[in-house]
Amino acid sequence: MSLNRREFLKYGALISASSLLPMDLISANPKNRLCILHTNDTHSRIDPFPTTDSKYPNMGGVLGRMELIQQIRNEEKNVLLFDAGDIFQGTPYFNYFKGEIEIKLMSKMRYDAATMGNHDFDAGLDGFEKQLKYAHFPFITSNYDFKNTVLEGQTIENKIFEKEDWKVGVFGLGIELDGLVQQVQFRETKYLDPIEIAQEQIKQLKRKGCNLIICLSHLGYKYENTKISDVILAKSCPDLNLIIGGHTHSFLEEGHLIQHIDGRETLITQTGWGGIKLGKILIEQNQNRISFQSCKNQKISV
Repeated sequence: MSLNRREFLKYGALISASSLLPMDLISANPKNRLCILHTNDTHSRIDPFPTTDSKYPNMGGVLGRMELIQQIRNEEKNVLLFDAGDIFQGTPYFNYFKGEIEIKLMSKMRYDAATMGNHDFDAGLDGFEKQLKYAHFPFITSNYDFKNTVLEGQTIENKIFEKEDWKVGVFGLGIELDGLVQQVQFRETKYLDPIEIAQEQIKQLKRKGCNLIICLSHLGYKYENTKISDVILAKSCPDLNLIIGGHTHSFLEEGHLIQHIDGRETLITQTGWGGIKLGKILIEQNQNRISFQSCKNQKISV
């Protein structure tokens, strides 16, 4: 770990200043175009991978991500930024600060929302709750019932974002915790069937007039067995437009498009892990049909 607490405060100040860059470089893109940026499984990777890393030398790191996000915000008019969970665990930053740095930096980067992954329970419900005061964005969890826990009322089931012609409904799904997380860490949290919850959330959001529906998912891309995955979710929910996934650390460079028999489409995307890449999706709506423009996930390096 290369930053101590004093250096982190300076680091945070730098990011805060850079987040106020002028917006006069916005390109004249179509009013009906929406840009979705996304991350998943960043696992407390604040610094880039070391030069000596055998797979990802000098890749990742929050400063590189921040600069790339700001560059895209200067180029695109309607931008939303999401995370699909496992923000915590993986470097000494989490061991020392228990998620404080990760959440503060996400707030500096102006994330619009995130969902919870199984490793976000690693400091227990109390540990996660302590970090929520630093989050300037909501955690969206639709299939975890936190009744009678410290997280009751601390997360939301869905949220609607409005960007010009777009009314974007977002909900979040987490993986089964039993077997992945110790009971003492999630306590009375109840896991609800993700397919049933997804179908109900989609109905609610469509009734509210959403013309784009997104799931922030930490279910995992796909499995060899019948375990519920993003692929199974997509095939079960034809009204779901986009799944921003996590958990399986899958590098889906241009996404996986599920074609439904009635012509509708659901795009599944995921950016691997460690903050190595930033996902970018351009979406347009023409004659009530949503189209996804392929954008390779952009490498973050120093």
